[in-house]
Amino acid sequence: MNHAVTIDYEFSTRLDGNIAITSKFHENKALQKNSTLYKFLWVRDGEVSVVVDHVKMTLHKDEIIPLTPLHHLDIDAVNGEYITVLFNSNFYCIFGHDDEVSCSGFLFHGSNNLMVLKLTDEESQTLSSVIDEFIDETEIHDRHQEEMLRILLKRFIIKSTRIARKRYSMSEDCEKAFDIVRKFHVLVDNNYKEKKRVQDYADMLFRSPKTLSNLFASYDLPSPLRLIHERVEAEAKRLLLYTDKSAKEISEILGFEDLATFSRFFKKMSGKSISDFRKETERSEN
Repeated sequence: MNHAVTIDYEFSTRLDGNIAITSKFHENKALQKNSTLYKFLWVRDGEVSVVVDHVKMTLHKDEIIPLTPLHHLDIDAVNGEYITVLFNSNFYCIFGHDDEVSCSGFLFHGSNNLMVLKLTDEESQTLSSVIDEFIDETEIHDRHQEEMLRILLKRFIIKSTRIARKRYSMSEDCEKAFDIVRKFHVLVDNNYKEKKRVQDYADMLFRSPKTLSNLFASYDLPSPLRLIHERVEAEAKRLLLYTDKSAKEISEILGFEDLATFSRFFKKMSGKSISDFRKETERSEN
């Protein structure tokens, strides 16, 4: 497997999803400053000196670290080759999937303990094959590209999670706690048009709103209410971008009592009025 890969690729969706695959993270100030990104840093040859939240460490060939958006990553020195895979939750939500990927939270479970995975030759080849497919996909510009990149990212996360599970164990309590976070995301996804209060979801999970808030804080996640609002906002933007439905129709679809309430919500969440958001989108397309 040829490790000598230089890549510097970024992809953004119309709904603020971002993914980047780059061997030049240390040169990319915009990516370094972006505080919304989950990150994998994989040293493919030699060694790389990094600082994560003011803690210095040196990573060696075939060591990989997963980092949450809360981790601040600086690359001090590159004496070899590395690659970073970066994405935000608008591109791929690690919590918003059913059991198949729920264990991916295993890699991103808070900011205290850094997980450094030392890959075997076989594991390195397995992940390299996914990276090679990523690189191939960056050359193809068609309407399937976004979904292909998402599928490849999901494969990379699942394969990394399997490797991590061989090395580390997660306590049963932690597994249960993470499962509640996952179930909350799935419930919100299925009910956000009708239910917009944390209490509604707490009742369905047989927990108190306070317990949910504390649990989300322990995973360094936004509050449960914020996550409900972000899901509603994402669907509002999708309907405004991809349909010709009126703002009033969209407010009804999303379960708002009237257009004024929806307008206030959208302005508060996005910082833009509904009409300004649509106008800006139309201008960017022309």
